[in-house]
Amino acid sequence: MLTKTQGPTALITPRDWSSHPPYLYPGYKSTARRAPTRPLIPLKAALGELNQPVYGHDSVGELDHDLTRNARKNGEPIGERMVLAGRVLDERGRPVRNTLIELWQANACGRYVHKVDQHDAPLDPNFLGAGRCLTDDEGRYRFLTIKPGAYPWGNHRNAWRPQHIHLSLFGQHFASRLVTQMYFPGDPLLRYDPIFQGTPEKARGRLVADFTLDLTEEGFALGYQFDMVLRGADETHFENRK
Repeated sequence: MLTKTQGPTALITPRDWSSHPPYLYPGYKSTARRAPTRPLIPLKAALGELNQPVYGHDSVGELDHDLTRNARKNGEPIGERMVLAGRVLDERGRPVRNTLIELWQANACGRYVHKVDQHDAPLDPNFLGAGRCLTDDEGRYRFLTIKPGAYPWGNHRNAWRPQHIHLSLFGQHFASRLVTQMYFPGDPLLRYDPIFQGTPEKARGRLVADFTLDLTEEGFALGYQFDMVLRGADETHFENRK
């Protein structure tokens, strides 16, 4: 994750790039247009990059974590309700407290609320597909949402994205910024998805949530656990290095 000491002299642990996808992965066609063609230039971290972003609890609304209610207009959102919860930890297993997690996803039919998404699937007037929350003192977070659908994405012939949820975290420092995707266990599309397959095999399991009855709410929503580790040998993989 982050630092060996706190304050301006903090030392940031090197990232384990061997667990992340390459900048250029031929199966994921858009990487050919955005992957760097020259060696990266290391920049010395400025003090501001070592400071923790500050998010007050009053900046997060009461329903921001509940995607089944935060955009409701005239009824319940359509689809299978689910709980997504887990912990955010550093490389030493310590909780990352009071850090902002942002979530965005497609609806149950596999469509995003975005003008660029023209997938021939219905939009849900009661589902926005976006939420956020802060971790507690134990690094725990919890979202209530709708299980997203798969969707075609045009990367190759008959290409479909597996069901997934996007997550964004800052951690304790800007240098621990993480944008990742969470996948569902047993999804048959994972073996065909170049974004998932582009992640080194040893790290793919870190991107798949665990179904658990402990988080399942009886008669209401199934539960999935997805823990995230920031920086270090067991870190959650970054969505795509740019």
